[in-house]
Amino acid sequence: MLENKRRKYWIYGVSALFLLINSLLITFEFFWFPVIAGVLLVLWFAFFASDKLLMLTVFLTPLSVDVNSDALNLGIFLPSEALMILLSAVFLLKILIDNHYDLRVIKHPVTVAIFIYLIWIFFTSILSEFPIVSFKFLATRLWFIITFYFYIMMVFKRNLSEMRQFILLYAVSLAVVVFYTIYSHSTYGFDRQVGHWVMRPFYNDHTSYGAALAIYTIALFALLFENKYSRQKKLSILLLFVIIAVALFLSYSRAAWLSVVVAIIAYFTLRLKVKYYWIVIATLIMVGGFFAFEHEIMIKLNKNKQDSSTDFVEHVQSISNISTDASNLERLNRWASAFKLFQERPIVGWGPGTYQFVYAPFQNSRDRTIISTNAGDGGNAHSEYIGPLAEAGVVGLLSLLGIIFSVLIYGRRNYFATKNKEIIILNFIALLGLISYYIHGFLNNFLDTDKLSVPFWGLTAMIVAINIFHLEEEKPKE
Repeated sequence: MLENKRRKYWIYGVSALFLLINSLLITFEFFWFPVIAGVLLVLWFAFFASDKLLMLTVFLTPLSVDVNSDALNLGIFLPSEALMILLSAVFLLKILIDNHYDLRVIKHPVTVAIFIYLIWIFFTSILSEFPIVSFKFLATRLWFIITFYFYIMMVFKRNLSEMRQFILLYAVSLAVVVFYTIYSHSTYGFDRQVGHWVMRPFYNDHTSYGAALAIYTIALFALLFENKYSRQKKLSILLLFVIIAVALFLSYSRAAWLSVVVAIIAYFTLRLKVKYYWIVIATLIMVGGFFAFEHEIMIKLNKNKQDSSTDFVEHVQSISNISTDASNLERLNRWASAFKLFQERPIVGWGPGTYQFVYAPFQNSRDRTIISTNAGDGGNAHSEYIGPLAEAGVVGLLSLLGIIFSVLIYGRRNYFATKNKEIIILNFIALLGLISYYIHGFLNNFLDTDKLSVPFWGLTAMIVAINIFHLEEEKPKE
């Protein structure tokens, strides 16, 4: 009680002092004091309460905006990425001073896969068509991974409540973006075309927005079954879930809808304890069936003339329209260009992050669409898997798949290794949320942005932290 009173007196005292100093400086026409004070406050938190600054970064990520400087040839999301750079530097400094980091994390197969991935990005950046672009790409990957894998791992190590806080902070902030988006969308009568960009400046388009909504629709639904919350908090989470789920529907992101469906299927395969080999067999049958009946399937797909629509059923049907839907056709154009780039440089690729600067000459005239550009400046390869294949060669793709498959293996092991309901729910949140993004990654790629990198690497860290630090002392059942 006495400690709380002292804390309040400190807050009131510091606030009064700030207002007094700022008022005096304003009279002398000096207006930078709030900025200077803000920077000093952030630096204080970075060195003395970095875990709180880390969670603040999680909250600010959905609200961050893209700031581009043509003079510096630099684009960055502020304030989230600036805070990540600061946190990464502080974290590395602490490691150097303490000369200690938990070796169980370093030796874990998921971490080893991440190291291989980063080493290959570094190697291919040296050989890149545009080394400056590739090293910028590597830098962004580093501050994403250092902050939201290695650093947050140590926060997750302390207790499971930190994981729930990580989920809820992003979700609450995302809900703020949802309110802004739905209000803006309503002023246009919820027009479908407007729905593609109305979430700006927070998310670039409806696909990245939809990918985040898909992850947190799954996460919030799972949290409703958590026994740690009071009835009032559960009602708040239920309200948050409804808001995010409605926004997912209004996003018109077909990839996001599909990713949630696959995540639900993955949930039932776990609950029913379906063995690995049945999943592999089913996948091989589907892939083999496609190639066996490729001609018939392509004829059927080419007959689908259903374009994107505000009608839910028609919009779902448009997923397989590869004859008239411009979005689908342009995606095929980007993929075809990426495969041609891969064929020319199959081992090291053209350099991480360079696809949008090199794919233009590789577009085939018959693949081009009404939204194709001669300059080839329309963006990336629209695939988290085909893009690395073109930019970093076959090893680049395999290194990314190594991370994904190791996460899937350990996420599954976590589930069968414990009867603790709290751990099971958090593991489901991480695993199913990541699966939804893995599926989304077939059609889009957003790991070059803070909006999806924070949940992607944070949920990956949750899987590993559960596996290393929080499992009960019992042997896996598989």
